[in-house]
Amino acid sequence: MRKKRNFAAPMSEGLVIRTTGSWYKVLPTTSMAHAVDCRLRGSYRLRGNKQTNPIAVGDTVVYTMQDDGTGVITDVHDRKNYIVRRATKLSKQSHVLAANIDLLCIVATVASPRTSTGFIDRLLATAEAYHISACLIFNKIDIIDNALQTQLDELVHIYRTVGYEVHLVSAQRGDGIEELRTALKGKTVLMGGHSGVGKSALLNALCPGLNLRVGDISDWSLKGRHTTTFAEIFPLHLGDATADEPLTYLIDSPGIKEFGVVDIAPSELGHFFPDIRRLLPQCHFANCTHRHEPNCAVRQAVENGDISASRYRSYLNIIDDIEQT
Repeated sequence: MRKKRNFAAPMSEGLVIRTTGSWYKVLPTTSMAHAVDCRLRGSYRLRGNKQTNPIAVGDTVVYTMQDDGTGVITDVHDRKNYIVRRATKLSKQSHVLAANIDLLCIVATVASPRTSTGFIDRLLATAEAYHISACLIFNKIDIIDNALQTQLDELVHIYRTVGYEVHLVSAQRGDGIEELRTALKGKTVLMGGHSGVGKSALLNALCPGLNLRVGDISDWSLKGRHTTTFAEIFPLHLGDATADEPLTYLIDSPGIKEFGVVDIAPSELGHFFPDIRRLLPQCHFANCTHRHEPNCAVRQAVENGDISASRYRSYLNIIDDIEQT
């Protein structure tokens, strides 16, 4: 009797554009027609790692189609970079926000809700550690008064002096949107920030018709309510869709309450603060921690006002957190 032939299911490659628990929406690289709902093969899920999510949006994966029209992810390509944070304050595990990013945009506000410089600096240091370009987007400039304008001007001065690009926008009124759209075209961009800073509203302003759900600020806490539950990539034309221009991949992520850095040693941290990094050769001790050592060029720069006090406080707070975990 002739043996029954076993045909292996053909393998396909795709981009993970949405993660929802155990399901992943994968956009085939060979066709932009439709995404495939995929699960992760069990043996891959069990591989030992300290990350809560073995696959993140932005990953390129290999999958096979099943008879029911879904797919099974069998492998994940190496990442060129990723943004990762500690899963919870006391956790030993980490959570990858997105992978293979060209630009991290930190969406911040000086009010409703207020974004702390400590939060901003943690995200910036992580981007530096993983060789990801970063910029700051201060949203809701349409609702700030004179006192808040002074605070905003100080923040803009601090981060532009360090060397970061800063955009001032109003997703509600449209200020700065066209300039921001031009800066993002053709890139894979992660929008990160607290809940309520207007990430989804900003994406709606950048691409009218996207119609992402946006939320309000809680009256009693002045903090944002979560509207984005899962990270998702939106492949978009930010210019003329008929023109020969590359797609822009905008990543809308859930609001981040706290951001704990991972996989950075205290001795390495100064290298991920550009304003501190420039002065490292001038410190008397090669292993200077910039906390108590004599003849420290960094502490002298803080005293002289060449490094902002807020940036230095962020540096010290991050070292304390690293040493306590």
